[in-house]
Amino acid sequence: MGFFDGVWPGRAAQFESGNSATSSIVLSKRNATVSLNKQGALSGNLRVNLSWRMRSADISGRSGESGSLLRPFKLFKPDVVQAHTQGMVNVDLDLGCMYELQDGTKGVVQPLGNLIGDLNAPPYIRLSGDDRFGAPSGETVYVNLDQRDQIKRLLFFVYIYDQTPAFDRTHAKVTLYPGNGPRIEIELDERAPQARSCAVFTVENIKDELIVRREVKFVYGFQSELDRMYGFGMQWGRGYKTRT
Repeated sequence: MGFFDGVWPGRAAQFESGNSATSSIVLSKRNATVSLNKQGALSGNLRVNLSWRMRSADISGRSGESGSLLRPFKLFKPDVVQAHTQGMVNVDLDLGCMYELQDGTKGVVQPLGNLIGDLNAPPYIRLSGDDRFGAPSGETVYVNLDQRDQIKRLLFFVYIYDQTPAFDRTHAKVTLYPGNGPRIEIELDERAPQARSCAVFTVENIKDELIVRREVKFVYGFQSELDRMYGFGMQWGRGYKTRT
């Protein structure tokens, strides 16, 4: 990325260009991986945040529409509004994490079923809050990197809960904030009008090196389909969460 220019010659070519003022790494199809070890980000908590918002044109144009929504040219993109209230727009994207520990333990941290996890005991992952309206703070999952030796692999995913509009109507982005080093950004910007879930990125412990890999693979099912894709082998049932 651009912010490495002049710091480590040749390093910048590994990442997509981003905003140098914000010190961020943007993972893309072309440059899909980054090592947390090489970023010096192996201590403290890794904060993973999901945020989203909707274009005002999408909100006003939902009634009576048919087919997929055509994206306007970037130059004429309508104003973006935050989806703060359910009366404005029915948005509920959820952030979750499937995990496999070194001892073979497998499970999931997610809002459904109130599976919030634990930061200081297995699985060393914890969900903080459930944002149902696209508030600026979004949803956050924490990973205790001081216990990284206990972690074999993680799959972070986003899914649509209930009657949320399609992914291509939300400006969804997942951002990783390590305890040290630049943040890492992954945008869910590919068109998948009918998709219900998206595998966003994985973290794998490969010979004591933590590798973050962009996935951004949309599926038309839910967690069980993501599980099959990545071979976790867990049993899934229908889950609900209490409405507020």
